[in-house]
Amino acid sequence: MLSRTAAALVPFFGRLTVTLDGAADLAPGSIVAANHTSLSDPAIVLAALHRLGVEPVVMAAAGLWRVPLLGRALAHDGHVPVRRNDPRAAACLEDAAAALARGRLVVIYGEGGIPDFENATETPPHPFRSGLARLAAATGAPVVPLGQRGARRIMSGSGPGQFTKLASAPLRRPELRVHIGAPVRLTGDLPTATAQAHAAVTAAWLSAGGRDVTPTVPAPAMETAA
Repeated sequence: MLSRTAAALVPFFGRLTVTLDGAADLAPGSIVAANHTSLSDPAIVLAALHRLGVEPVVMAAAGLWRVPLLGRALAHDGHVPVRRNDPRAAACLEDAAAALARGRLVVIYGEGGIPDFENATETPPHPFRSGLARLAAATGAPVVPLGQRGARRIMSGSGPGQFTKLASAPLRRPELRVHIGAPVRLTGDLPTATAQAHAAVTAAWLSAGGRDVTPTVPAPAMETAA
């Protein structure tokens, strides 16, 4: 439900381009690790994956389940609530592992939060928390890095300003770029595996740069655009 809704709405707010490395593989039971920059980027990620025929499970802040209609849709689609600073926090990794075992793809934001600066400036992914590496270690699932840019041009900052920018997005239709890299197998202890995941997502973020940045990884082999 949410993937289809995102796929329908995102092109109204911006121009979405999706690129893939030649070795990209969204195999069932994979973890998709994305960078988190805005309240709008989950919709962009869902729209990009829907274009590729994938409807994933997303690990998202538990507070979203309290939002009318949205919470019902999240529960209906089997997404995983993340309860931070809560004794039940570890349960989200168990729920995500169960979804992976069923062959679902699970989207996780390694940073665990959104940058707090006010403007639409793009910055590399912030340091990752250990949850991504712990999930990969517990399940043996490959990690597919996903980098996205442009979401902050739809929503950024805090308070009413975010929604002012959202309201003007259909007129501006900013460029939204998503790049999916080749899957990686995390190795080593938690800090080492976390650093590997961060490096892979950072490389995907660079490749999503379009005109803004020169990629430092091989050019993508496939592209779809709207």
